[in-house]
Amino acid sequence: MEWKRGPVIGRGSYATVSVATTTTGDFFAVKSTELSTSAFLQKEQHFLSQLSSKYIIKYMGFDVDYDDNKPMYNLFMEHAVDGTISDVIKKQGGSLDESLIRSYTHQILLGLDHLHCNNLVHCDIKCRNLLVCKDGVKIGDLGCAKMVGNNGASTSQLSGTPVFMAPEVARGEEQGFPADVWALGCSVIEMATGSNPWPEFMDPLSALYRIGYSGDIPDFPKFLPEEGKDFLTKCLKTDAKERWTINELLQHPFVCNLNSGSETRKSPTSILDQSFWESLSVSEPSEEPTQVDNFSGDSPVERIRQLVEATLSCLPNWDDEEDWITVRRNGIDQMDVDDGDFGYMESLSISNFNVEEELEFEISVSDADFDVLEYSIVSNVLDFDHIINDNFLKIREYVCYAFRYLFSANIVLTVKIRYFI
Repeated sequence: MEWKRGPVIGRGSYATVSVATTTTGDFFAVKSTELSTSAFLQKEQHFLSQLSSKYIIKYMGFDVDYDDNKPMYNLFMEHAVDGTISDVIKKQGGSLDESLIRSYTHQILLGLDHLHCNNLVHCDIKCRNLLVCKDGVKIGDLGCAKMVGNNGASTSQLSGTPVFMAPEVARGEEQGFPADVWALGCSVIEMATGSNPWPEFMDPLSALYRIGYSGDIPDFPKFLPEEGKDFLTKCLKTDAKERWTINELLQHPFVCNLNSGSETRKSPTSILDQSFWESLSVSEPSEEPTQVDNFSGDSPVERIRQLVEATLSCLPNWDDEEDWITVRRNGIDQMDVDDGDFGYMESLSISNFNVEEELEFEISVSDADFDVLEYSIVSNVLDFDHIINDNFLKIREYVCYAFRYLFSANIVLTVKIRYFI
């Protein structure tokens, strides 16, 4: 296969991962290391070439080429468009929400089930080795994996990441299927907290001693529901024989009831975020007819007079906050206003109304009208006159005529102001 290496997207303990493209423009990932130190990579190629599951990263081949006259071993795999679960955790602000943890855990269990059915122990389950592809989460990095016998455990050279090792592995006894279950529990904690299950230990040897001989287990994330904590209890039994198997965990309510997690709703990213608006519940229309006053006549002055004389029942209820949705805010939701802040507005000048003379008038405002002034800051509006349409120009002219009439008739206005985006 002809291919071209692209930018590096990851570095492991024994290989470097890059994006690559074929001559037809298809993307894939290539994991490379020097041929002389490629034992782990060749072992991973051997295992991947024998597996076929949508929950295991897809194998696409291998080759050997030269870089600066050094032979390089290259393993071709499916490209994970969203990186690893560790990358997703960083993008999500340091942790994943409950529903995503449930979904990811369920898919990891299905991948581990495929490995265990093929007598393979992964030996290094952690969020950095769990890849997020277009069609879901997949287990990757099988460089530490090993075949096991009929007892489901191996006593050969133990491997993996110390803070994710099970107690029996930390003691150097054996590494089998239960060790992957322990590491899965540690990965759930990592998804929920953004850190490894033993963040207090910087020294691997100290961590291994506590894991292997203290009888302690990692702290559970407090925000997880009881189902999640019970799931971790089943994974993190210090006695390997008491830990649940992958098949038993697949029946656990934490991963069976994927729709029972707490619902999270994010703000829309724009007015075109159709999925957000469609998710909002719509109340049934009221059967009680809305009272609407019929304002007749063509004169703007007559319309203003009828509006002033209209009953309050036909006006909108601006005090009802239930149906308002915050689309975007600029750090200030409300501002309490003292009585003296808005007792009187000294002078408001109306200019550029295309009238014969500039109008100046005073508006008296009662204290009760300004218990709370809600506002949003509108910025980045350049040359407002350019976005005024013809309808607004007509409305502005009507208001000008109305104010002239009101001042000539000596009518006192009480104004309530509310700002909206």
